[in-house]
Amino acid sequence: MIVSVDTNILLDILLPDPMYKDTSMALLVHYIKAGRIIISDIVYSELASQFKNQAMLTGFLNDTGIQLVGFTTEALWISAKAWEKYLKTRDKSIQCSCCGWREIIKCPSCHQVITSKQHILSDFLIAGHAVVESGTLLTRDRGFYKTYFPELKLICGI
Repeated sequence: MIVSVDTNILLDILLPDPMYKDTSMALLVHYIKAGRIIISDIVYSELASQFKNQAMLTGFLNDTGIQLVGFTTEALWISAKAWEKYLKTRDKSIQCSCCGWREIIKCPSCHQVITSKQHILSDFLIAGHAVVESGTLLTRDRGFYKTYFPELKLICGI
């Protein structure tokens, strides 16, 4: 079994996040034992900010058995099409990354809708890569990914 890993799972362990560290670690260890764990170029880049040098990041990946798998044009295409759909259909609501629930929040003072740019192209690239390379993504962003990548099997660390 091949499983792609989202950056948030690895950051839960590296930083460590007291709320998610244990769950993320248990899931990562389970899937390392069950098969092959991969990350995309984007996840690699996002992880790099947590290491003093490239050798340390390479050591972490080697120690955990996590493999870097580059993008194919198919993965980039899938990512771009989902990004296009997101740009056309997003509204002013804020979406829960866990379940997908949406809410519009207004300022209590002036009553203007408060918006937030919740997703960026890198989120779509991570998912598009996972669709092509493994079909499975270990993540905490279930709501978002299930909306734009329904074909992707999600293993959620929540």
